[in-house]
Amino acid sequence: MRYRDKIRDMKFAQDSQDEGYVVTAYDDGSVTVNGKPFTQSLIITTTKLHENWAVSGIECLQSIHIEQVLSFNPELIIIGTGSRLIFPAIEVYAPIIQRGIGVDFMDTGAACRTYNILMSEGRDVVAGLIL
Repeated sequence: MRYRDKIRDMKFAQDSQDEGYVVTAYDDGSVTVNGKPFTQSLIITTTKLHENWAVSGIECLQSIHIEQVLSFNPELIIIGTGSRLIFPAIEVYAPIIQRGIGVDFMDTGAACRTYNILMSEGRDVVAGLIL
C-alpha cells in the first residue's frame, strides 16, 4: 500500500484556518491541523491548539493531563486513545464526570472525525488526541 493511501484526508468539515482549528488529515502516526502535520499528542479546540500534550500513550494518561484538557472549559471532551480504543481507569477522568462535562473515548481517527463534526456544528468541544 502506498503511503498516500494510508493518509485519510478529511474533506467533509470546514477547511479554513479562518474558521478555527480543523483536522485536515490523519494517519496512525500523525494528525494534520489546518494543513500542518503533528506527530506528538495535542489538544485541539476551535480557537486554541496545545501542540505538546505530554501523553505518549493512553496508559500514560494521568489526572494532570485531564486537568489540562479541562482548562479549556469545554461542554464536551473527546479523547483519542491512539490506534485503538482503550478506556483509562475511571479515577483518571473522574474530574470530568464530577464537573458534569460529557466525555467520550475513541480511537484517534474516530476522535478526529467526531471533533470536526462537532466543531462545525458550533459545539464547544475539546479533543485530546494521543499519538
